[in-house]
Amino acid sequence: MEKYFTIVSDGSCDLPEQTLKEHNISVVHFLVSFDGKTYQREGIDIELKDFYQRMVDHPNIIPKTATPSPQDFYAAFEARAKEGQDIICICISTKLSSSVQSAEIAAQMLKEKYPDIRVVVLDSLCATLMQAVYVLEVCRMRDAGYSLDHTVEMIKRLGKTARILFTVGDLHYLQKGGRIGKVTSIAGNLLNVKPLITLQDGEIHSSGIRRGRRKSLNGIIDLLINYCKDYNCAPTDCNIIIGYCHDYEEAVRFQKLTEERLCETFGNQISVPLCPIGATIGVHAGPYSIGYGVIQRSDFITHV
Repeated sequence: MEKYFTIVSDGSCDLPEQTLKEHNISVVHFLVSFDGKTYQREGIDIELKDFYQRMVDHPNIIPKTATPSPQDFYAAFEARAKEGQDIICICISTKLSSSVQSAEIAAQMLKEKYPDIRVVVLDSLCATLMQAVYVLEVCRMRDAGYSLDHTVEMIKRLGKTARILFTVGDLHYLQKGGRIGKVTSIAGNLLNVKPLITLQDGEIHSSGIRRGRRKSLNGIIDLLINYCKDYNCAPTDCNIIIGYCHDYEEAVRFQKLTEERLCETFGNQISVPLCPIGATIGVHAGPYSIGYGVIQRSDFITHV
């Protein structure tokens, strides 16, 4: 099947290396620093498991992230331009990062040397797991033979269905990031309150609270079930990924619970893959964040 374009994403998509290779996706990595001076590429210069272990071992040190530079994007674009391929570049929401601006500058730079190569930079209004499923749906359309313009048109429709549904281990990192006040954070931790959070259209929204980890995990499964019901679709009509940070064993248990409850509710078996959440969002949500990225499938949208 002819492929009409190639795909570049910034590192916020958090897709595993094997998945990137399978789908021929190029990634421009974010940078992370624990001392504010030395920055390393997440997943390349510092492994995610080491990153989260440092967060767990040193909870009072809040790491920082840095956006890829225009030069970083240019290198990825030029590698594909040399092959004569047009490019769709998918970036984290402009409400969360300046990655789009770096990519747009790189696209202008590329035009001077490769005027026949089209580069379309998309603000996904997504991050992490939500961006992962967004990118995979672009891959699905590319592999189905969609043109670049048709894909851009379709993904604008699909993007409105994209969500992150997640919870966190405690409120410490949300408070440090300015998402909640200090008093709220202290009170919430004392009461063992866990927020249920939705990321939609690039903005964070509260979707309720639960007391204790077990109830909060069931709470985000409820959010996923309600998402499917609200859109009148089955889980198999969606691309769903479970994202986790530090605790892989908990993620496996959560994966099993998710698949059981989806089967009980909708009556069909579904396998929901696991995907590590990268440093770009992990620095703001903490090492015990867990949840879903979900988007409706492009082939479902075209049949409704």
